[in-house]
Amino acid sequence: MSVATKQLVIILLGAPGAGKGTHAGPLSEKLKLPHISTGNLFREHISADSPLGKLAKICMNAGNLVPDELVFNMLFDRVAKPDCERGYILDGFPRTVAQAKVLDRAVQPIALYFSVPDEILIERMTNRLTCPKCNKPYSKSDSCCDVCLVPLIQRADDREEVVRRRLEVYHTQTQPVIDYYAKKNLIPILATGTREEIFQTVLKACQDKG
Repeated sequence: MSVATKQLVIILLGAPGAGKGTHAGPLSEKLKLPHISTGNLFREHISADSPLGKLAKICMNAGNLVPDELVFNMLFDRVAKPDCERGYILDGFPRTVAQAKVLDRAVQPIALYFSVPDEILIERMTNRLTCPKCNKPYSKSDSCCDVCLVPLIQRADDREEVVRRRLEVYHTQTQPVIDYYAKKNLIPILATGTREEIFQTVLKACQDKG
């Protein structure tokens, strides 16, 4: 993969439901960098019923991590596109130390860690709905996407039993990534305040490091 020598690559780390996706979009607009969510890449492939999508769907619905080979195939193809020349924001990657080491060979990222207690995460995810077209998250008090104007759904991986399984997987396999970047360039973000408070903290951290 050919990568520009000077890029601002921001990694959003944290458990499922910690707020990475919520703040990635506004951060992308503010910094004018593309937001790349591996979860959305998986869902795009699933929607297209591609061979990679079929395999990713099995893993996601069971609450397991998608194998590295699938992740790399989808991600590296995306970040090689021209809009990523100045940099990009990664949401949902890396999830393992092995993935982090592969990424570090190409770029020198800034890692933001969204910290939220598990019980709050479970409540957030099991009480959220998602637009089936744009994947924008909503609360259960909403019924229709204000962008796509279609009925909202609860994703299969937002059911409580799957959420708890996802958190188990996160603590077992992804927490070491936090420890890995703590020795490099990790910025902790306490993600339990208001959306605006959290976003301003995130933005300042990126601007200070950028």
